[in-house]
Amino acid sequence: MTQPANDVTRAEARSALELAARASLRAPSVFNTQPWTWRLTGDVLSLESDPGRRLGVTDAEGRLLLLSCGGALHHARLALAAEGWDAEVVRFPVAARPDLLARVRITGRAEPDPDAQKLASAIGRRRTDRRAFGERLLSDATLAGLRRAVEAEGAYLHVVPGDRVPELAVAVDLAADVNFFDPPHRTELTMWTHRPAWTGDGVPPNTAVEPSLRRVPARNFLPDGSPGLLAGVDHDEGATYAIIFGDTDRPVALLRGGEAMSALLLRATAEGVATAPISEAVEVAWPRQLLTRLLSGIGEPYLIVRLGYVESDEGIPPSPRRSPVEVIKIED
Repeated sequence: MTQPANDVTRAEARSALELAARASLRAPSVFNTQPWTWRLTGDVLSLESDPGRRLGVTDAEGRLLLLSCGGALHHARLALAAEGWDAEVVRFPVAARPDLLARVRITGRAEPDPDAQKLASAIGRRRTDRRAFGERLLSDATLAGLRRAVEAEGAYLHVVPGDRVPELAVAVDLAADVNFFDPPHRTELTMWTHRPAWTGDGVPPNTAVEPSLRRVPARNFLPDGSPGLLAGVDHDEGATYAIIFGDTDRPVALLRGGEAMSALLLRATAEGVATAPISEAVEVAWPRQLLTRLLSGIGEPYLIVRLGYVESDEGIPPSPRRSPVEVIKIED
């Protein structure tokens, strides 16, 4: 195995890469499936998808799996930059291995990136907040910063104009109906919302929110149960709805879209903005076409993100996470 540059020892590189992989454990993922595995071999950290954690019904095409894994990759990259490491990232390095999503190698030392430190400090605070947002609007400056964060990762951000939010609501509602009346989907949803505590994954009831009147409907994770969060008295009056999109839906573009998702969520968290990804309308083909119309046909929609401010001092409980020994495989 080659020696890292700039007099970085092999032991230092391995330690930095392991810490980066640990930081990625907090990355968001569809249904909190955490569908990735890290493999540290020598001084190279490899990100692999875990097909056993793909949602076979909800995510039959594997689009959301790639977005989720992209989020983990961005978390790891961010952790390295925050600690002052230069790193080389090669996405899909082996064409014959579509499960091998990226390889990361330390290339040298650098000054710790203050912006990366700011975002890395938000990793532990970020939550998916499914409660209703209040009337306060995001400023143009805040939206511009979020757009720059997404574009820096190779994707784009479209803020849905207020007069077209009803179209977005229709797309999400149509997809929700398709899923609700599909028994295999209901079975899959139940499996990931009723996980034993030891698994460290899934959507626990204490992070789900009761159904309420919304401009755009929120997913009902527990149609036959009792969500642990009250929606609140607000109705998303000030919520901003943004679509992360790209030029294509090729795997590498979806992976980069997941990195952009992570950048958006962490930037928003660092700025005090609450976030809630909405994936229903990209899970079903026809509603996804409606999203494409909202983009005027210029891109491929990856994910909707609801952004806003919650008028409550009550925090959101963290979602469970898998053990590092289960996710990070360390080899000589």
